[in-house]
This record gives sequence, C-alpha cells and structure tokens, in this order.
Amino acid sequence: MSVTDTAPVADPTRAINVTDVAALKIAELIASESSADPLMLRVAVRPGGCSGFSYEMYFDTERAEDDVIESFGQGDAVVQVAIDPTSVQLIKGATLEYKDGLQGAGFSINNPNASRTCGCGSSFS
Repeated sequence: MSVTDTAPVADPTRAINVTDVAALKIAELIASESSADPLMLRVAVRPGGCSGFSYEMYFDTERAEDDVIESFGQGDAVVQVAIDPTSVQLIKGATLEYKDGLQGAGFSINNPNASRTCGCGSSFS
C-alpha cells in the first residue's frame, strides 16, 4: 500500500494537523518502542533556539488534565498527539509532516503563526 503525503487542507481551528505519512511514521515508531503503557506523541514549544522558540517532540504516557489531545491516521495507524495549552497558542493550525528522501529524513512543522524561522527549521518566532 502506498501512502502519499498529499496533506489535507490544514484546519486552522485544530491544535495541530498531521499528514497521513507523518501519522503512519509515528505509528511505526510507537510500535517499535517497548512500553507497557500506551504512547502518544507530545508536541511542545519551548523558549530557546536562534529565533526565540523551538519545537520539542517525544513519546509520552502522561496526560495533563488541560492537554489538548488530537487523533490522526487510519486503521492500525491511529495515533494521538498531545499538546499543552501554552504550546497550542503558538502552533494552532500548524501541520506536522514527515519527509523521507535523499536530502534527509525527518519530521518538520509548517507553522503559519511563525513570523520568522531559522535556517535549520527547528526554531521560530
């Protein structure tokens, strides 16, 4: 089965949008982890980086009462993404993508709220 990363139109009302390819990759990575508890991807924005803020992504089992939880993917590849309320304010409507190619592989966030980004793409203001 081939999954294309034709990103759906980003929904500016969602805390974050995740492309199908990114959701599939997240599901693969979660499946490769050995955790007794269900894992979700946590996306956060932290002060720092050359442009003022930087993105942080990691697998988490803990949910805070005020976390925003979004579900993405289909079938066995449904994943949950958790974002704290402060980070939601800075990335609302952004899209998490995954690229796998000769020029490098990895996740990236296309954030319409960023007025400036650095050359490495991991920090913004």
